[in-house]
Amino acid sequence: MTWLVGAILLTSLAGVPGLFCRREGAGAERLACLMTLTGCACGLVAGALSLSHSVELSLNFRWSVPGGSLALGLDPLSAIFLLSLFLVAATGSVYGLRYWPQQEHPANGRKLRLFYGLICGAMILLFSARNGILFLMAWEVMALAGFFLITTEDHKDEVRRAGFVYLIATHTGTLALFGLFALLGQYAGSLNFPAAATLPAAGSSLVFLFGLFGFGMKAGLMPLHIWLPGAHAAAPSHASALLSGVMIKTGIYGLVRLTSFFAEIPFWWGWTVLALGAVSGVMGVALALAQHDIKRLLAYHSVENIGIIALGLGLALLGRSYQVPELTALALAGSLLHVANHGLFKSLLFLSAGSVIHAVGTREIDRYGGLLKRQPWTGALFLGGAVAISGLPPFNGFVSEWLIYLGAFQALDTAAPVVAVAALTAPALALIGGLALACFVKVFGITFLGEPRCETAAEAHEAPLSMVIPMAALLVACAWIGLLPTTLTPLLGAAVTDWGGDAAAALSPEVFDPLVWVSLGGWLLLGLVAGVGFWLYRRSRQAPRDASTWGCGYRFPEPRMQYTAGSFADSLVRLFQFGLWNERRGGRVSGLFPTAAKFSSHTPDAVLDRLLSPLFRLAAGLFRRIRAIVQNGVIAIYLIYVALAVMALLALGAL
Repeated sequence: MTWLVGAILLTSLAGVPGLFCRREGAGAERLACLMTLTGCACGLVAGALSLSHSVELSLNFRWSVPGGSLALGLDPLSAIFLLSLFLVAATGSVYGLRYWPQQEHPANGRKLRLFYGLICGAMILLFSARNGILFLMAWEVMALAGFFLITTEDHKDEVRRAGFVYLIATHTGTLALFGLFALLGQYAGSLNFPAAATLPAAGSSLVFLFGLFGFGMKAGLMPLHIWLPGAHAAAPSHASALLSGVMIKTGIYGLVRLTSFFAEIPFWWGWTVLALGAVSGVMGVALALAQHDIKRLLAYHSVENIGIIALGLGLALLGRSYQVPELTALALAGSLLHVANHGLFKSLLFLSAGSVIHAVGTREIDRYGGLLKRQPWTGALFLGGAVAISGLPPFNGFVSEWLIYLGAFQALDTAAPVVAVAALTAPALALIGGLALACFVKVFGITFLGEPRCETAAEAHEAPLSMVIPMAALLVACAWIGLLPTTLTPLLGAAVTDWGGDAAAALSPEVFDPLVWVSLGGWLLLGLVAGVGFWLYRRSRQAPRDASTWGCGYRFPEPRMQYTAGSFADSLVRLFQFGLWNERRGGRVSGLFPTAAKFSSHTPDAVLDRLLSPLFRLAAGLFRRIRAIVQNGVIAIYLIYVALAVMALLALGAL
C-alpha cells in the first residue's frame, strides 16, 4: 500500500510547485508532468502487487474524525477503475504540455495544473477508500477540483454557465450521498465499508434510491446528465478526457460497490438500472447525432456509453435477483470492461478533437473539412477511436459489448419467464451501436474528408509529437484489449468474485471462452483490413492528384456543396424528434430561380433547456414577486412581522 499512498501524494501535489514559479516559465509544468507520471507509475506497481497476491491489500490509520478512519484497500474491483485512471492521467499530462503550454496561457496555466493533479489524487483516494467519511471527503475534493478544471477559461460566459450548472448538480448529488452513508452506517453498525454480500436487503430500498440518485448524477445517467454536455465541452481537451473518461466512472464505481454490500438484490433494482441504461444509451446517442459542436457531441456519447455500462450492471443485478449466475458473471464482466474501455477510447477521441481544435481554432464541425491530408496522424487515431466507440472489432469496445450481449442471451435460458424480457437488451444495444456508427461516420466524414470549409482548416497543421504519442498510446491500449482480451480474464473474474453473491459460482473457466474466438476473429479482421488497405494505397497512387473531393463530375465544386453535419444526420434526427425537440429555422426555397436562403438547426437538451431552466426561471420570478410583497419597505408592515413572530414563539412556548 506504500506505492498507492505514494501515488496519491505525488499526483495530488503535482501542481503545487508551480504556484511558486514564474507564470511564464516552462519548468513548473514539466515538473508537474513528471510528478504525475511518477505517481501513476507508483499506482501501477500497487495494482500489480495487488493482483499478484490475489488478496485485497489494505491499510488502516487512526483518525480522530467521528465515524471516520483512514481505511484504504485495493482489490480487483478498485483496480479496474484505477488502471484506466492511471493511463488517462499520464497521457493527458504529457499531452497538456503542448496543448495548454504555460507560456501561451499564463493567466490560467497554473490553475489548470494544480487542479488536474488534485483531481487525479482525489480519484485514486476515492477508488481505494474503505470508509464513508473518507469516501465523501475524496468525493468532495474531486467535485471541487472538477469545477475549477471546467472553469479554466472563466472569462467566457458559456464556461461560467457550465461551471454553475455543474456545481449545482454535483452538490445536489452529494446531499443524496450524505443520506446514503448515514443510513448505511445504521445498517452496517459502522461507517467502514462492510464486506461483500453481508448486509440484509430488507429495508434497504431508501439506501439504493439515495445511491442511484447521487451516483447516477455523477455518472450522467439520463435524466440526471444535465451538467455533463456543457462541462465537458467547456474544459480544455485533456481535462475533458479525464472528466469524461474517468471522473464520471466514480458514479458507476459507487453503484457497483454499494450493490456489492447486500446479500440479496431486490428485483426492481435491476429493472430500474436496466431501464435507465436503455434511456441513456438510446437518447444519448440520438442527442449526439444532432450536435454541431464536436466536444458536445463527444460528451453526449459519454451519456450513451454510461447507458451501455448501466445495461450490463442492470443485467448483473437481475442475475443475482433471479439466481442466474452465468448472467451475473457475463453482464458484470462486460459492464466493468466497458468502464475501462470507455475511459480509453473516449480519452483518445477528446485528445484527437483537441488536436483538431488546436489547429483550426473552433469546435464547430461544419467549419472543418479535408483535415486528413493536413493532420494524417490525428485523423488515423481519431478513426481508431471512432471504430472502438462504435463497438466494432478489432478494438476494445466490441469485446465489452459482446460480453453484455452474451449475458442478455443467458436471460433466455432461465426458468423465470420474466427474466427473458431482459433479452431485449440485445436489440437496444444493437440500436445504440448502429446510431453511434452513423454519428462517427458523420464526424469523420465532415471533419477529415472533403475540402476545407474555412481558411484556418485549409492551413491546419499536424499536432506536435508530444500530443500524438499520448493519443497513440491510448489507441494501442484499445487494440490490446480488442486483440488479446483473454489477458484481462483473470482480473475480470476476480472483480466479479469480489462483487459477491452467487456470481462467484459461475466463474468456471468456460464462462469467458467466447473471448478466445473474439481474439481470433480480431486478428483475422486486422489482417484483412491491412491487405485491403495496402491494395487501396497502391491504387490511389495511380489516381489523379488534381481532382477535388465531392466534385461528383462537376467542374467547379465548392466546399459549401459538401454535406454538413446537420444535413448528414437530418433523417436520423427526425426519427427522434419526439425526444429531441429539434429547432429548425429557414431553409425553404421555392420557384425555378430561388433566392438565397439560410438554414439553421439547434437541438437543446430536453431536460436542462426544456424542463429545468424554464422551471427555475418560473420559480425565480415567483420568489421575486413574493419578495416585492414581503420586503416592501413599509416599517409598519415590518413591525407586524415582528409582532407575529413574537406571538408565534409565545404560542410554541405554551405548548
